[in-house]
Amino acid sequence: MTINTRADFIRRFSLYPSPPVERRVDEPLRKRLRPAAVLIPIIERPHGLSLILTRRSSKLRKHAGQISFPGGRFDDTDTDLLDTALRETEEEIGLPRSQVEVIGRLHDYPVLSYFMIRPYVAFVSPLQPLVAEESEVAEIFEVPLADILDHGNHYVYRIRKFIYDRVYFIPWQHRNIWGATAGILRELSEQLQPDGKNHFRPLN
Repeated sequence: MTINTRADFIRRFSLYPSPPVERRVDEPLRKRLRPAAVLIPIIERPHGLSLILTRRSSKLRKHAGQISFPGGRFDDTDTDLLDTALRETEEEIGLPRSQVEVIGRLHDYPVLSYFMIRPYVAFVSPLQPLVAEESEVAEIFEVPLADILDHGNHYVYRIRKFIYDRVYFIPWQHRNIWGATAGILRELSEQLQPDGKNHFRPLN
């Protein structure tokens, strides 16, 4: 399966609805989870599709230095969670919402810091260089989407952590994408490639 163009991606994304996922979230935990949203920004390049990711500032109190999507917690001024994702993306990497085309979303993803993250998938067309918000973002970089979707690049360490029984790792160059970012990308890859659901590299 090859996804080289925007049309290829949208065709696959629309062909296979987001598969059901089992989240062991009881009512007490659900009440503790605060709403948040992220953008999964995909850009079409001459060589193929790329995913835009960020490295969080080492000065942040939580998840410092980790690879992440642009996004953040819901603010009372936001009209909805899509508004949250678009606002945070503009604040963090300088990408205005007028240059973002959202094509869908994935299942809400609970995380250990007690947020319920809603991931939105979008194609972006930056008309200017992206600029990191220095207090939050140390680096903005692109990863070939083909590398992210390749299940042969997905490593799994089985451990009971929060509501999950495994942690995903997706190494790329000198970086290591893991935690919620890797988990969300894994669910995106399973939607696009349902036949590869059980294909990964075990670490234990």
